[in-house]
Amino acid sequence: MFNVAIVGATGAVGTMMLRVLEERGFPVTELRPLASARSAGRIVEYLGKPYVVQELTEDSFEGIQIALFSAGGDRSRDFAPAAVEAGAVVIDNSSAFRMHDDVPLVVPEVNEAAIANHHGIIANPNCVAAPLVVALKPIADAVGLERVIISSYQAVSGTGQQGINELMRLTQGYLAGDEPEPSVYPHPIAFNVLPHIDTFDDTGYTGEERKVIAETRKMLGLADLAVSATCVRVPVFHGHSISVQIETTDALDAAAARNLMMAAPGLILADEPQLAIYPLPRLATGRDEVMVGRIRNDLSHPRGLVMWISSDNLRKGAATNAVQIAESLVTRGWL
Repeated sequence: MFNVAIVGATGAVGTMMLRVLEERGFPVTELRPLASARSAGRIVEYLGKPYVVQELTEDSFEGIQIALFSAGGDRSRDFAPAAVEAGAVVIDNSSAFRMHDDVPLVVPEVNEAAIANHHGIIANPNCVAAPLVVALKPIADAVGLERVIISSYQAVSGTGQQGINELMRLTQGYLAGDEPEPSVYPHPIAFNVLPHIDTFDDTGYTGEERKVIAETRKMLGLADLAVSATCVRVPVFHGHSISVQIETTDALDAAAARNLMMAAPGLILADEPQLAIYPLPRLATGRDEVMVGRIRNDLSHPRGLVMWISSDNLRKGAATNAVQIAESLVTRGWL
């Protein structure tokens, strides 16, 4: 049994971490929900019992063995070292440490063994990169990868509760004949799509796109893999989807790719398009697995494959993956 802290326990991902710990029966002796001063004193529930949220300080981690962080990069940088100093292993959902050479960036179905090399902090990947590498891993192992081009279609819950509230408010306003002003995104998200997640750099790519590119390479162990990404916010509450174009090293036909996907951990094949069966964010919501379908050979390239992915961004894209890392720490003796 283990003492577990959740940093950011009142946020969308922190709340989901509580649910996933419950669902998966993680062996928790003591649960310590932590958040900012403005959320301290709120009540969260775990296994039907109320827990008072404590204010996050550098002294919050005494006796804690596993600390699940989901409170943003600044708080991770400020408080993760204190947690490690107190003896905890930090599993961090922010981008603060993902690209540090001495910090494993992990999706257990893809590179679980990297956890063994942790020095107190393990990074949880971006909510697009995580499901993407689950789908790419079996292909990379079987025939190699030369190039990956993705376009993501990301739900507003990726922005947190404020994104959900914004979509709801603007949708209700438009349906009532009003035109509410956006406050979370630079343009209205209702009945719209925004090719803008994070800030743009001098190359025209966004920070989100850069994260997907760099993290995909790191988790697959392919530093020179050619990757390009376009990340788009869509008016969907939950569930990210990804269009993926792949150029493989050796040829692989779509039928063989489907067989690989069926046998791969963490994947659900939903690929009968003639029957209108394919991944959808509504179907993926509430699931821990990554859904993959629309698998086909790319007519424009002799070693090309195209597929479509949907996954629950709050689960496999965040909370579930973090809890899976904690499970690996415990079951493999890496704590």
